[in-house]
Amino acid sequence: MTRPGREAAPAHTLRLVLGDQLNPQHSWIATRDAGVVYVLMEVRQETDYVLHHAQKILAIFAAMRDLARHLRSAGHRVRYVAIDDASNRQSVPGNLAALMAHYGAQRFEYQHPDEWRLDEQLRHWCAEQPFATQAVGSEHFYTTRSEVAEVFAGRKQWLMEHFYRRMRHQHGVLIDEAGEPEGGQWNYDHDNRKPWPGTPATPPDARPVHDHSALWATIVAAGVQSFGNPQAGQLRWPLNRAEALAGLDHFIATTLAHFGEYEDAMSTRSPHLFHSLLSFALNTKMLQPREVVQRAQAAWQAGTAPLAAVEGFIRQILGWREYVRGIYWAHMPGYDERNALGHTAPLPQWFWSGDTRMRCLQHAVGQSLDGAYAHHIQRLMVIGNFALLAGLDPAAVHRWYLGVYIDAFEWVELPNTLGMSQFADGGLLATKPYVSSAAYIDRMGDYCKGCHYDKKLKVGERACPYNALYWDFFARNEATLGSNFRLGMVYRQLQKMQGPQLEALRGHASYLRSNLDTL
Repeated sequence: MTRPGREAAPAHTLRLVLGDQLNPQHSWIATRDAGVVYVLMEVRQETDYVLHHAQKILAIFAAMRDLARHLRSAGHRVRYVAIDDASNRQSVPGNLAALMAHYGAQRFEYQHPDEWRLDEQLRHWCAEQPFATQAVGSEHFYTTRSEVAEVFAGRKQWLMEHFYRRMRHQHGVLIDEAGEPEGGQWNYDHDNRKPWPGTPATPPDARPVHDHSALWATIVAAGVQSFGNPQAGQLRWPLNRAEALAGLDHFIATTLAHFGEYEDAMSTRSPHLFHSLLSFALNTKMLQPREVVQRAQAAWQAGTAPLAAVEGFIRQILGWREYVRGIYWAHMPGYDERNALGHTAPLPQWFWSGDTRMRCLQHAVGQSLDGAYAHHIQRLMVIGNFALLAGLDPAAVHRWYLGVYIDAFEWVELPNTLGMSQFADGGLLATKPYVSSAAYIDRMGDYCKGCHYDKKLKVGERACPYNALYWDFFARNEATLGSNFRLGMVYRQLQKMQGPQLEALRGHASYLRSNLDTL
């Protein structure tokens, strides 16, 4: 992109726009003021706090540069600090201090960050400044940061279903004239658990293709470390709101109708199946959750998508997305340090290569490394399932998920990983650990076909590792999980296996956990 000159004209206000605040409709932007300078910056502080997927860095930088172009074309003043600018201090506070002095500005404004570390950093920095500062809302979410905590005040367990029903009523989503849920049910999850047989055909990937090779060369030359395939010459993530809206149109028209039935399915024949691929655009705020929910509801009203599919999709946005954000803000700082089951094993080396003989993990991890994306069942019931059964350190799992996925920002990723996937919060978010043996993975997909391991075997060199690890997990954690009302059947089965059968399973699981790199 063409870089701005070193503007000498003074400004009275600097406004910071972060890399996940790429909303060209924010009320800030409605009015032009020659005394306001919008600041966007590419900094090592943000590329380096965890090791990020190459596509994540590339897509965010490219979209930030595109928003800067949009703001300039709309008549706003913009200062864009590129990753290789000589004046780049490589930290948000360092650049802000220099720019406030450069422009002689007497006021600094920013939108509330969605990550606790950035929120704390900016809050402390502002408190130390002699000039006026103000934080404003991002104008994105349905809820405030504290709303979920207020809903669950005094409750030991924060169940999403209670919150979701409240949100449906509050915002009039899929509610009939009598105030009841459309169709007579709040939740159609039981209709949304089918494996995909190969038909109907999945729609083509309609996302635009961008050549960011020059930007990628700049990022590499600047010394930024990353992992995964950059796909720099053919990156398929949206640059701006217009492209994001085109993606929403495509999903509503071609994909939503089948989303529900197959949202939990997995297949080597389709990396995306009927998922929307909108999470990156949503989490960088190119799209607004309200417009996405409204479009989905309108599709049901028009008869182009069934209620079960629309409800399942809306639940992810109006329910789950807002819910996990509330969990995050209610329990930070410190939520990222929780480890209720005391798991400490390091990640196997194949988390960084996909080089494992377990076909499900080879595909799910490999897809993540290649495309910076996996859908939620791959994340939860393949990768996360294995991580929990194997006793991997939840903080290390969290850092990997935060780095590898294009849509992963800590407010949404941390509760999903630490709470939902790894049960490290001790059951605050999930009523039970989400684990399974090979049977579930086989039932919901085709991963077991052609795998080195046999899904039916529990012990031995060819036995699927999930099987022994599953029973060992519950045996190891009986003191913590044995009284869980949702695990009664599991522990009754475990009791019947006492003796040589369980000893063999646990012995094999111990071997597997000692040799994770070679599986």
